[in-house]
This record gives sequence, structure tokens and C-alpha cells, in this order.
Amino acid sequence: MINKIRNNKQYDQVMELIEVYLQKATDGGGFHSLTSEEGDELEGLSHLAEEYEDSVLKLIPFPPSIENIVKSKMEASGMTQKDLAAFLDVKAPKLSQILNGKRKPDLEFLKAVHSKLGIDGNIILEHV
Repeated sequence: MINKIRNNKQYDQVMELIEVYLQKATDGGGFHSLTSEEGDELEGLSHLAEEYEDSVLKLIPFPPSIENIVKSKMEASGMTQKDLAAFLDVKAPKLSQILNGKRKPDLEFLKAVHSKLGIDGNIILEHV
């Protein structure tokens, strides 16, 4: 096993291995379906990926904006824009325009983002 990820190619390879173990755990009914060695390797690979993300990928600028914060929440939850629009109770075209920077978020949207996505009101105020 490698002890440090040095480039994006190695990072991608580690993430593929992690995905294999996660899929096995999902298909097998949980992490207890992994052998002790597999569990140890998954933990080690996860730490390597985390270190790389913290040291290298963190340096990639991610401009804070309501649009980016909402996109991040959407991706983290596995929702599509259509799912998110329904969840926030806004029209899909309106959401699309806001997320693409073609329309400013209105109060109704910001309230939904706060109450339904749990985004702190102070963060919203700082980035509007």
C-alpha cells in the first residue's frame, strides 16, 4: 500500500479502491461484511485521501456564494436540480437561473435554503 498520494492520478486510483470497498460493504449488508484486512486497508486509504484533499485540493479556490453553497449541499445529498427544486418548493427554472448566476436569489429562496437545507442565516447574509 502507498503511504502518500503525490498527484491527482494516484488520488484517483485511491478513490477507485475506496469505491470498491464501499460497494462491497453496500452489497454485503454493511461494513461488517469486509474482512479485517479490507477494513484496515479502507481506513488507511481513506486517511491518505483525506490528507491529500486537505493539503492539495483545499488550495483550489472555491468562491463562497449562495449558489456554490447550495450546489455543494445538493451534490452532498445526491439530489438533482429537479429534486432540489421540489424540496425547496421553488420552480425548477428559477432554481437553475439562481444556481447559474443568471438571477439573484430572492427572500423566498433564501428562507427555503435556510429552513430546509439548514444553512446558517449568518452565512446567507454574508454571501448575498
